[in-house]
Amino acid sequence: MALRSKSCHAAPLQRFTLQQGTELLTHCAGLALVGLALNRFAQVRQTLDRWLPKRSGLSVGELVIAYVGLLCLGKSDFDAIENHRQDGFFAEALGLSGVPAASTLRMQLDVQADALMPHVDDLSVSLLRRARAPITPLAGGLVPLDIDVFTLDNSRTRKDGVSRTYAGTDGFAPIAGYLGQEGWCLSLELRDGCWHSAKETGYTLERLLPRAQALTTAPLLVRWDSGFHAFGLATGIDAASRNRQATGGEPIYFLVKGNPRGLDIPALHAQRQDTLACLPRAGKRLWVWETQESHTQHQQSLSCRRIHCLIERTVDRHGQILLLPELEYAFWDTTLPISHTPQAVIELYQDHGTHEQFHSEYKTDLDLERLPSGKFATNDLILSLAMLAYNVLRLMGQSALLSADAPVRHPAKRRRLKTVIQELITVSAKLVKHARQTFLNFGRQCPAFVVFQRLYGAWSTA
Repeated sequence: MALRSKSCHAAPLQRFTLQQGTELLTHCAGLALVGLALNRFAQVRQTLDRWLPKRSGLSVGELVIAYVGLLCLGKSDFDAIENHRQDGFFAEALGLSGVPAASTLRMQLDVQADALMPHVDDLSVSLLRRARAPITPLAGGLVPLDIDVFTLDNSRTRKDGVSRTYAGTDGFAPIAGYLGQEGWCLSLELRDGCWHSAKETGYTLERLLPRAQALTTAPLLVRWDSGFHAFGLATGIDAASRNRQATGGEPIYFLVKGNPRGLDIPALHAQRQDTLACLPRAGKRLWVWETQESHTQHQQSLSCRRIHCLIERTVDRHGQILLLPELEYAFWDTTLPISHTPQAVIELYQDHGTHEQFHSEYKTDLDLERLPSGKFATNDLILSLAMLAYNVLRLMGQSALLSADAPVRHPAKRRRLKTVIQELITVSAKLVKHARQTFLNFGRQCPAFVVFQRLYGAWSTA
């Protein structure tokens, strides 16, 4: 007969008495780091107030800082600023003389949108340069510059520029450029949803390439997908490379996936039957080779390498024998030197897919899937401010959350913006003013205190 085990009684649920004290507490102590980054490194007020002075009320620089601070909390709605109007810490941490009302913030950004755009985009360059942000190259010493278009779903709205996107939804199709393996964002421009990827991208390159060259002297590798496979874009990068090398700089290479439209793939497969193929597994043959391509258009010429990849499958990955072979073909155009083998070029392009994570961080972590304004110019400005907030949070993550004494997380080369917001921004602290000093008292068990203290001290004396 089995013995009956002793019954285990759960501890009684503790009941708490709720009361509201008089202490000044904050749930977002990390805004102190954001304020340092915006005022010391990006120098938002010094830059914008010089170009766009105001006679009364909050300055343009203060309005921009207030909204970027809101974005760093993961909030994009103008009305969310109302929760901080009576919060003295929000203004003190960001160095503001006051917190604007939601209506004021919306109206001023609408009015100043066109005037602010030429200056706001350069704030990220100032931030990264003065903060000495690390820009990690690839294994071969090339610094990647990934450019891509993604979609923002703004269905069932009448906002300016909303139209059908390639994703099958109504919204926008902004274009973004990311530098280095950290993914520093140097360009985020709003575009109509129906625009083709290559439309007016040449103007984006004219703005993006100088910013990248201002941050690194290493050779650059511009990577993008088949939507940008256009002669004009390739010659634009080639011309920028020649200009950079003429002044003693390193070259700018490009790597773009081609569009095999109109190509007879069965005929190409028949031509490769007599050549040596790689056998990754049973029922799969792989051919990789390269050719030299030369193009001339509008009195401009361009020579590049073309890497071809042809796959024949007679057995699928589950072991099912196919009645007819499946053929898959892709090619890439690049100006990389021959020291990069065809397989290495393909692997470099496959690494380009990492930037998809950065798109999702804008949509989810910064809450920018649905843009807050109905005006196109204002939403374009919002994305530029989001780029600044993105770089501030990325800088905090790379500087504080990868060390051994950081809050415990799985090993990674970079932290998502959501992780930075959780571990460094939304940290609770008690605000104490004593002897003409202001103290932030963190909890005894705060896991982020050590890295927070170290980063704040480093940025305060930088």
